[in-house]
Amino acid sequence: MSRPKLFQVLPTDDFKVYLYYDNGEIKQYDCAWVLRENGVFSEIHDIATFMDVCTIMNGTLAFDISRIRDPYSCIDICPDTVYEDSVKCGSDSLSA
Repeated sequence: MSRPKLFQVLPTDDFKVYLYYDNGEIKQYDCAWVLRENGVFSEIHDIATFMDVCTIMNGTLAFDISRIRDPYSCIDICPDTVYEDSVKCGSDSLSA
């Protein structure tokens, strides 16, 4: 089974991101783990920057740290990880 296509992301002010997929799924991915990481991740430790550079690149959740929309100079997270480690939102998650 193939993974649905991510078409929109909406970051929140608590290091989470709403993910909108082309099959109608809405999920939420918790990015708080980036606060424990150094190196390139330190660039998105500031919540304003996190929210500003959060986007979709390379078909997945990404952070456009170069701010030039270069898919080779962004932080992108494995699309399978993003999909599998996120939590369903909306009416589907309320019935579980």
